[in-house]
Amino acid sequence: MKRNELEHILKEYHRDAYLWARQCCGFDEDLAKDVLQICYLKILEGKARLQEIEKSKSWLFSVIRFTAIDELRKNNKNQPLLEEFDRQETYEELDSTDYQEIISQLPIRQREVILMVFYHQMTLEQCANILEVSIGTARTHYDRGKKKLRELILKNQTLEQNGK
Repeated sequence: MKRNELEHILKEYHRDAYLWARQCCGFDEDLAKDVLQICYLKILEGKARLQEIEKSKSWLFSVIRFTAIDELRKNNKNQPLLEEFDRQETYEELDSTDYQEIISQLPIRQREVILMVFYHQMTLEQCANILEVSIGTARTHYDRGKKKLRELILKNQTLEQNGK
């Protein structure tokens, strides 16, 4: 693929790519900018290659996701699995308008699928390709994520009504 075609794709999806990088980096804006810059360099230097132009957005999101994982590992910012489960104790602290905090309480795979579908208008098939899982697994994470998100929002509203 020619460099100007790649540049056009990067410009077209830059906003969505930045938002996805932010989400992959735990909403750390500085790290997200670094990850995005590393991704763009990988792409323009030919280290990450696009095979099918019609899958350019999901390909770009995959490159961002794996680069973010690498950078989080390098910076020792990855969270142990037990910390994810300990977050249940913080439900009482939620503000009803802080949906970012509510979404961050979802398990990582459910959160990724929910964010891709609702915020980046991707299909479950595209999500499955990015996460490198089967479509059935992506669908399961999506369904469970929606149920858990509904449960978290209702719990938050109940706490607010009871005069938290």
